[in-house]
Amino acid sequence: MAEHTERYDERGRGALVVVPTYDERENLARIVERVVAAVPDAHILVVDDASPDGTGGEAERMSREDPRIHVMHRQGKLGLGSAYVTGFEWALERGYEYLIQMDADGSHPPETLPQMLAACRDAAGLDLVIGSRWVPGGRVENWPRRREVLSRGGNLYARLMLGISVKDATAGFRVYPAAMLRELLSTPVDARGYFFQVAMTARTIDSGYRVIEVPIVFRERERGESKMSSGIVQEAMLKVAALGWKRRFRRG
Repeated sequence: MAEHTERYDERGRGALVVVPTYDERENLARIVERVVAAVPDAHILVVDDASPDGTGGEAERMSREDPRIHVMHRQGKLGLGSAYVTGFEWALERGYEYLIQMDADGSHPPETLPQMLAACRDAAGLDLVIGSRWVPGGRVENWPRRREVLSRGGNLYARLMLGISVKDATAGFRVYPAAMLRELLSTPVDARGYFFQVAMTARTIDSGYRVIEVPIVFRERERGESKMSSGIVQEAMLKVAALGWKRRFRRG
């Protein structure tokens, strides 16, 4: 892991963007460039799962040129949720105030980050802010119809099973206040796969915090291959159902 001295100012307030990567060499430089342009005072942590395509090496090159960029190398493909938890723990140890999660493929628009951070700060650090595709003003572009149906259906399923009102509980573009996230991670969370997003949404609500959804334009990746598979979807559905029953049992 390459580390650099963290530098903050009044505008940045110690925001860190955690970007998990696996075979994202074609996309990484561009997404980092857009993040730096949108929130120049934020830092970026690339969590690379030993990408065969050399993504980790590309991240190291960028970190040598810019002290705001940090790199963590992991010993294999350990999963998206696990990458976020590892990155969050790294950030909490170093005193960052706002922890942002986003994908490396360009689908999450960094240009929306100032609005999302502002929403988080206006809430006095007590809310999770989600970049949402499925609230008014949000939309997707260049997605095949089946992907949109899958996403909308998955979120409807999560709302029904968990009894929540969040429109985009599966969203991976988020801003967490550090104080809140430290509490949410005080007990282990299922950190494998895309279920992580739903689990963290439910945990936020169950801990008494609010979820704010800021509309975004989500664009399908232009380079590389999606990591989504039928197995991931099936696993997530089963785990959402199990979580739903667990929450009902606690309330009963």
